[in-house]
Amino acid sequence: MSQEQEKIQEKGAISEFNAGDSIKVHYKITEGDKHRIQPFDGIVLSKRGSGISKTFTVRKISADGVAVERIFPLYSPNITKLEVTRHGKVRRAKLYYLREKQGREATKVKEA
Repeated sequence: MSQEQEKIQEKGAISEFNAGDSIKVHYKITEGDKHRIQPFDGIVLSKRGSGISKTFTVRKISADGVAVERIFPLYSPNITKLEVTRHGKVRRAKLYYLREKQGREATKVKEA
């Protein structure tokens, strides 16, 4: 068994999620010698890659109505917790069409 497969099995506690799901990613941020955990709550637009280099894109609408997208490595040691708040029912794997939507429409995904 390769090192890559061992790391994937070791980090197997990550809950299953797909595109369209609303998730909350608790990400560890290091500033100097201080550590803090910052939650990032949004909709999963896509999952890509394979093996240890798998990533997923999360998009949220901030308080000013500005959209923020962030790409997270799935097997990052900085992800402390990943919780699925809502499962979405979508018909495609990549939800890039949400980028053109404004306001409430940008967060509208049917619940599974």
